[in-house]
Amino acid sequence: MFHSLLRTLVKVAVASLILGTILAHFGITTEQVIKQFGLSQDRIMDLARQGFTWALPNLMLGSLIIVPVWFLIYLFRPPSSE
Repeated sequence: MFHSLLRTLVKVAVASLILGTILAHFGITTEQVIKQFGLSQDRIMDLARQGFTWALPNLMLGSLIIVPVWFLIYLFRPPSSE
């Protein structure tokens, strides 16, 4: 599972790098794209902060249940033939 996640992240990073290079070749900058959507860097940072403030307590609450259940399943599953 970790291998496929890592492979996906590498693919996304390479695709982003290629697209960023193409956009930079045509003179398109991050600031232009942000302004086109009617946002500012301060507004994006504020939205990210609000998202983090909302997500962290919910992540912690969910992990209080998920982690012990996962651990019990991991402990009592039959051994794999690897």
